[in-house]
Amino acid sequence: MSWISQHKLVFILLIILIVGGVWYGLSQGSAPAPALTTSTAGIPAGTTGSPGAGQDLVGVLLTLRAVTLSGTIFTEPAFSTLQDFGTTIVPEPVGRTNPFAPLTIAAATTTESQHAAQIFAPKK
Repeated sequence: MSWISQHKLVFILLIILIVGGVWYGLSQGSAPAPALTTSTAGIPAGTTGSPGAGQDLVGVLLTLRAVTLSGTIFTEPAFSTLQDFGTTIVPEPVGRTNPFAPLTIAAATTTESQHAAQIFAPKK
């Protein structure tokens, strides 16, 4: 605190430089691009909508309709050398039908209780 009171002018200039630097850094960002952009180039006067939007879609659909799948890819040597690196899914035991239902004594079967008794039974 004593340094601030002795060097008030230097402290004020330092604060002004910091505030000016922050303001300059934040104002240098470019203006954000508009979320929706439209182009009016090529649209005749008096019409609305984008030029050829429906025509482009129809052209793509016609191109896709012309594609034929003959099945010859399955006879290619490259296809026959492919290997399956998938893992097999081991079936897990199914739990309760409703895991959020409260536990009741009637819910436990006699085989489960006998099995639990065998697990925790002391050795003879």
